Amino acid sequence: MQNAQAQAVRAFYFDGKTSRRHAVELTVTAGLASISGEAQRQAPLDELRVSERVSSATRKVTFADGAYLEIIDLDAFAALLASTGHADSLVVRMQQSWRTVWQALAALVLILVLGYLYVLPAASGWIANALPESVERRIGGSTLEFLDQRVFTASTLSPAQQASIDSRFRALEPPRQGAPAFQIIFRKSKIGPNAFALPSGDILVTDELVRLLDDDDALMGVLAHELGHLHNRHLMRRLIQVSAIGATATLLFGDVSTLIATIPPLLLDLKYSRDIELEADDYAIAMFKANGISLTKLARTFEKLDSQPAAFSPYLSTHPPSKERIARILQAQAG
Repeated sequence: MQNAQAQAVRAFYFDGKTSRRHAVELTVTAGLASISGEAQRQAPLDELRVSERVSSATRKVTFADGAYLEIIDLDAFAALLASTGHADSLVVRMQQSWRTVWQALAALVLILVLGYLYVLPAASGWIANALPESVERRIGGSTLEFLDQRVFTASTLSPAQQASIDSRFRALEPPRQGAPAFQIIFRKSKIGPNAFALPSGDILVTDELVRLLDDDDALMGVLAHELGHLHNRHLMRRLIQVSAIGATATLLFGDVSTLIATIPPLLLDLKYSRDIELEADDYAIAMFKANGISLTKLARTFEKLDSQPAAFSPYLSTHPPSKERIARILQAQAG
């Protein structure tokens, strides 16, 4: 508020010490605000605080000692403010404009979408790599315990067949250094042919998938794909994205028990993004090439899975093969 001609504005004055109100008039002259009537007082304009304009709500003028005015005549007060050169802040002006509100809402939606598409995946990767191994092992162990109680039973594959598959895969060279420690676990499943990796390093393979593929090379392709998920920490990245900010805060700073309780059911319905699936495919491709195994066998693995009805093979819902991915593997073979 700057200098202005005297212009009376009706208001109630409260001294800040009692609840008694005083009917007064506010005027401004030569940079000095004065009240007269049931109470008298003067104060320099630069010592006063004017409340923000909010629709037709009562406005207040507060003195340095906590006393204040409740304005009665809002129109006259607005004219007085204008005559002093007082202007609302940018935020207040924006709040009074529906056009600006809608523009701000559109900008917020755009920021949230871009954050989900680009910032959250990048942040989840950083967080997953920063998490201690103990957190991942605890999550994986709890998830396996949950699945063994509700989904899996003991494998009916012979110990010799299990050992043969395990030793065959361990004999393969990973496509790059730093491959995580892993354990292949066989289970008979109530949900049919499936395979997936847990963040603890466990790769779950069902008896039904082994019998469906009926080919060691084909099974190596599935295992290589799952090892790719482990090596790139895809599961932790995806869990962090799905659980978003609350889970991230819990993982980094608090008790992980709440998050762990939600992971087993989530895992059964967890779908990787197209980019993550392609990244795991690239890992399997590189692993087959590094060990001199024909990529045609890898393509046939997915062709065989793709030929099964989705209702028959849950693997198709959590790791959906597609003609595009098969073509990509064959193109890598040709290259």
